[in-house]
Amino acid sequence: MNLSERALNVQASPIRKLMPFANAAKKNGVHIYHLNIGQPDIETPQEMLDVYRHYDEKVLAYGPSQGLELYRKNLVKYYDQHGISVDMEDIIVTTAGSEAIIFALLTACDPGDEVIIPEPFYTNYNGFAKIAGVKIVPLTTFAEDGFALPENEKIEALLSEKTKAIMLCNPGNPTGAVYPRKDIERIANIARKNNLFVIADEVYREFVYDGAEHTSILEIADLEDKAIMVDSISKRYSACGARIGCLISRNEDFIQSVTKFAQARLCPPTIDQLAANAAIDIEKSYFKEIIKEYKKRRDIVYDALTEIPGVVCVKPKGAFYIIAKLPIEDSEDFARWMLENFSYQNKTVMFAPAQGFYASQSIGQDEIRIAYILNENDLTDAMNILKKGLEKYQRS
Repeated sequence: MNLSERALNVQASPIRKLMPFANAAKKNGVHIYHLNIGQPDIETPQEMLDVYRHYDEKVLAYGPSQGLELYRKNLVKYYDQHGISVDMEDIIVTTAGSEAIIFALLTACDPGDEVIIPEPFYTNYNGFAKIAGVKIVPLTTFAEDGFALPENEKIEALLSEKTKAIMLCNPGNPTGAVYPRKDIERIANIARKNNLFVIADEVYREFVYDGAEHTSILEIADLEDKAIMVDSISKRYSACGARIGCLISRNEDFIQSVTKFAQARLCPPTIDQLAANAAIDIEKSYFKEIIKEYKKRRDIVYDALTEIPGVVCVKPKGAFYIIAKLPIEDSEDFARWMLENFSYQNKTVMFAPAQGFYASQSIGQDEIRIAYILNENDLTDAMNILKKGLEKYQRS
């Protein structure tokens, strides 16, 4: 019996596809520094963990499909603190940001419709688009200019009668780029002019550095019927396993339609919503210290990369990722080689080959994504091992 075309053609994750080789290395006693996945080592807030420890209801029951009212009300307060004015009715709590993106695509697009996305982009957008039957039209950006958005003419040249939306990740995964307000306004103007949705993945809102400022799509005036914002607690509170996100829009028809998809999957996880709710009032000092820590980690990785001959990268201003162009031909081959054939002091490094973060063919084959989510000592050691491994790989 044949499998579906969707199942056969969905992309394997470049973040996880090499795990069998990593597991084999571990069985051989090699310690691996995991820079391939955005799993922070920052401790999850105690306020969240206490909810799990002290939950004492006798029945773990279904919750509302839109999410717990208590949590949605407090999310309104959270967004207001960030200059984003929304009502509880604008919010649908989802099973992580992944479900929010899938719901957005399913609601905004018909099968065969197109969505313009700057590449490189979060690799799972490929899978989400395949689920929704949507075609990604890539807008290529480049490491040499910090993955900045191209001029309007290049964006508008990609429009067709099938275009339904432009999707942004800001701050960017995997690039670390932070789009200035003028760029968000440019995208909004294109959307108004061409009657398009703008889907903004803003999961890394808090993670900005060097004076950069995050601009939410929901801050832009006169875009109420077109702006769709995706969010998640995974990285904000270092709670990737909690799987709580949300989808927000002031477009009442859009939200009503999303609600039907939410009803079909019944409800988001109840205890995880309660834990996420407990984290909303965390003091600003929590984020101040975390941002300081990530900035230090970013500088360690960036400084180490710029000392390697032939490497091209621009210092990221947001999130906790960096894309580096290496003096090699095939980053996936290099990544596998590092796991199978190289170790230094019985340690090696795992990173994500970057070609899987592109929709265009034959782009990113000489690039890698590094997630700087380890402590200072481990990162310093990992970058030294990466440098030594690259030197040996180039001679092999």
